[in-house]
Amino acid sequence: MSRDRADRCPGVLRPWIADDGALVRLRLIGGTLPTRTLAGLLAISAEHADGDLWLTSRANVQLRGIAHENGCLDPRLVDAVAASGLLPSPAHELVRNVMVSPLSGRSGGRADLRPVARAYDDLLRADDRLAALSARFLVVLDDGRGDLIDRSLDLGAVAVDATHAQVRIGSHHWGEVVAADELAPALVALAHRFLLARGAGESAAWHVDELPDQGSALAQPHHARDLRTHIAALPLPHGMIGQDDGRRAEHLAVPGGRLTPDLAATVLARADEEVVVTPWRSLILPDLPDLPEDAEPACP
Repeated sequence: MSRDRADRCPGVLRPWIADDGALVRLRLIGGTLPTRTLAGLLAISAEHADGDLWLTSRANVQLRGIAHENGCLDPRLVDAVAASGLLPSPAHELVRNVMVSPLSGRSGGRADLRPVARAYDDLLRADDRLAALSARFLVVLDDGRGDLIDRSLDLGAVAVDATHAQVRIGSHHWGEVVAADELAPALVALAHRFLLARGAGESAAWHVDELPDQGSALAQPHHARDLRTHIAALPLPHGMIGQDDGRRAEHLAVPGGRLTPDLAATVLARADEEVVVTPWRSLILPDLPDLPEDAEPACP
C-alpha cells in the first residue's frame, strides 16, 4: 500500500474534529482502567465533553463532543487527563496501543500476559525513537485461549504454555517461541526493525503488513507456526464468570459502546479496584467476592 500522508488517529494532544465537536482517544494498556480513573473520566466528560465515555474496538476510551477553538482544546481538559494518569508520556501518547486477552491472569488462558503488556509499555515510553511509530501500530497479546487470534495486528504473541509465547509479526508471519520475560524486549526490537524498514516522511508505512512481502524481512529467520497457537475461543458471554482464584468477574454489556453516567454509576457501585475495557466494547468487572452458598446470584 502506498501512503501519501501520516495517520490522523486522535489523542488528547491531537484531537479529531468531528461534526459534534472534538474527539480524543485515551489509550489503556490491555484495557485496564482503575475505577478511580473511571470516575475521574466521567467528571472530565461531564465538564468538557458530552457526558459519556465511548469504548472502542481496541479496548480504549474516547471522549466526544468536546468544545474547541480552531481545533485547540481547553487546557484544563488536557491537565485533567494528565492528572488521571492516562498521559504518562506526551511524546508516546499515540503509540501506546496494546491489547491483551481481557481475562488474562484471572480466568482460563495459558499464561498471564498482563505483566508483558506493562513491560512493553515501560520500554516503549523509555525509548524516544519509538515515538515515531504510527498511531495505528498495534500490539496484540493472546494468552493462549484464542480470543484475539483473529485480530489484525502489527506485532504480538500467543502463549503456548504458562511461561512461553510465540511472537507474531504482522498478520502472516511467526517468530520464535520465547520466555515470557523476554517477550517485551523482543517486541521492542521488532518495532525498531519496523521503523528502519518502513521508509520516511508521509509515505512511510503505518503497518507491518504494508511492508514488502507483508513484513517477511522482519520475520527472518523464518519460524513455523507452533501447533499450540491453533486455538480459537467462543464469544465471551455476558454475566458472571468464575475466576481461577475463587472470586468472580462480571462481563457487562455496554450498548453501542456508550458508557452513560447511569450505567457507569452501576459499574462503580459493583466494581472493585479496576475494570477492563474489552475489544468487544464491553466491560469486565474483575475480582468480585464470591457469593455465599445460600445467596441468590446477581442478574447480569
